Amino acid sequence: MTEAGRPIRVVVVDDHAIFRSGLRVDLAPDIHVLAEAATVEEAIAAVAAHTPDVVLLDVHLPGGRGQGGREVIAGCSGLLGQVKFLALSVSDAAEDVVSVIRAGARGYVTKSISGSEISDAVRRVAGGDAVFSPRLAGFVLDAFGTAEVAVEDELDKLSARELEVMRLIARGYSYKEVAKALFISIKTVETHVSAVLRKLQLSSRHELTRWAADRRLL
Repeated sequence: MTEAGRPIRVVVVDDHAIFRSGLRVDLAPDIHVLAEAATVEEAIAAVAAHTPDVVLLDVHLPGGRGQGGREVIAGCSGLLGQVKFLALSVSDAAEDVVSVIRAGARGYVTKSISGSEISDAVRRVAGGDAVFSPRLAGFVLDAFGTAEVAVEDELDKLSARELEVMRLIARGYSYKEVAKALFISIKTVETHVSAVLRKLQLSSRHELTRWAADRRLL
């Protein structure tokens, strides 16, 4: 269940119908499958149509430009503040893990895990955690360990208030909603956003959302 007490809504993306059917059966009752997709194009359309909490995403998919799950995430970049992606694949190759995490996935688990384990992974990702099968976590730490230091350096450029505004804007809040949430004026929000974009060398709110999603700050 989500914090609001409703089932976690998911879209299942895999090019094998028999796997999708089996996964539906294995998922816990508090996880509701909204739709299924078998190709890159179908997946992007399904996510746009349903805006699920979590997308269970196979890494290797037909269609598109041949980039599989990574291409699906890129095609849904405008929803990364609302939709979380959990890669689910037979592959445990380091390059597959790192590429899909760099694209914006919140976790990566192999298809060898049990129904209860995948259900728990979905809940954790929906709640904002990052989830990895045990032996895959090392790949991620190796690839992103130095990147975390760079992110901290970038965030150090922002004041505490600018950081609050940045997180809300990156999650899709309007200026009015940010102003209400932080008890400041819309004009003050605009000033903070301008400062954030300047300090991070970004040119738009869309770029800010991508920047935050790429660094797993949402």
